[in-house]
Amino acid sequence: MAASRFSRASTQPRYAVALYRVSTAEQGHSGLGLEAQQASVRAFVEREGWTLVAEHQDIASGKDDRRPGFQAALTRCRQLGAVLVAARLDRITRRAHTLSQLLEEGISIRAADMPGADDLMMRVYAAMAQKEREIISERTRAALAAARARGAVLGGDRGWRPSKPPCAAAAAISRVEQATRTAHRLALELEVLRAEGITTHQGLARALTERGVPTPRGGSAWTHTSVARILERLPAQIAKDKTFGAGAGR
Repeated sequence: MAASRFSRASTQPRYAVALYRVSTAEQGHSGLGLEAQQASVRAFVEREGWTLVAEHQDIASGKDDRRPGFQAALTRCRQLGAVLVAARLDRITRRAHTLSQLLEEGISIRAADMPGADDLMMRVYAAMAQKEREIISERTRAALAAARARGAVLGGDRGWRPSKPPCAAAAAISRVEQATRTAHRLALELEVLRAEGITTHQGLARALTERGVPTPRGGSAWTHTSVARILERLPAQIAKDKTFGAGAGR
């Protein structure tokens, strides 16, 4: 029954849930950055005429299906019968088996860089991508074995040192920027709850926890303090327009 409901939603999807992902090594690459993915997905959703109801993100490997942002996005898709959208297919998962399971469940998946691809094509692309990764992995193992046979030293400390020590100020700025982006991502979630009549920090925290929305640090339990911190990072006009209260009501 659940699968048929999701299948009907995938035929004519009205809602979309965005998923963004970078690995730790990819964070500084402009083509893979979270902001670039966000722009690509939002433009794609707008062209399709869908309503973007939630946005989630992860900084983790695509091989890890336990990512909090990934799981939260799936939960929202199941709740609303929404289509799961990413800038590229590998931003959702790097495992063809996982993708096939989601499609079998009836969750519709789309990638902004493949606007014409349907669910069947998504299966084919995922299988091809996984096969390519297996070939690359096998070639890498063969190259390492050949290098060892030649007596090459692999791994360990090769004497490289960065030319400059880590910049604490730059790291602090990066953390602030990341926190601000997270606040904007959660603003949509908070606005939906506000429209439902939930306006206090405590009420919002309870609702976010019940709906499985991950906290900025990837946790599952929200508090009124964590909600307040998110609101503090939003532009003053947005926070004012939302008229969130700090009381203990709903």
